[in-house]
Amino acid sequence: MRHLNDGDLIVAPEPPVLLFAIDDPGRADVLPLIEQLHGYLSDLYQQPLPQHVGVESLRQPHVTFMTARVDGIPLACGAGVDHGDYVELKYMYVVPACRGMGLGKQMLEALEAQVRAAGGRKVKLETGTAQTESIELYERSGYRRCPPFGDHHAHPASIFMEKPL
Repeated sequence: MRHLNDGDLIVAPEPPVLLFAIDDPGRADVLPLIEQLHGYLSDLYQQPLPQHVGVESLRQPHVTFMTARVDGIPLACGAGVDHGDYVELKYMYVVPACRGMGLGKQMLEALEAQVRAAGGRKVKLETGTAQTESIELYERSGYRRCPPFGDHHAHPASIFMEKPL
């Protein structure tokens, strides 16, 4: 707070609060994030994305879908798919206006914390070679390259990474 010369009081507004929570990927305000992610990846790789992971597959009991919200508006999302001996992180996305602010790192940390809280001990992910910012984030966060896992197959545009928790 500050006082002006005439004694009026100026109250600074509260900074926005970032809230990470498990969310429903089918919510009307969350669906645009998923659509934006699909569009971003399709544009980046110059081909339509296969729709192998849709909203219904993100609502399965072994999947945890999270969002990061400010003032109730979802700005980032990610999912963890429990495969028993590891959890695969998928659908990491931050809206373009919020990139470069550390939100991706915070989303990754929130997902990892959720995996730890559920007893998970290892996370794995697949990302694309054109997603250089994502690769840098994962490497800075302790992820290391690994062979393809699960249903994934080696592909020249794919990078596979893992991290023990």
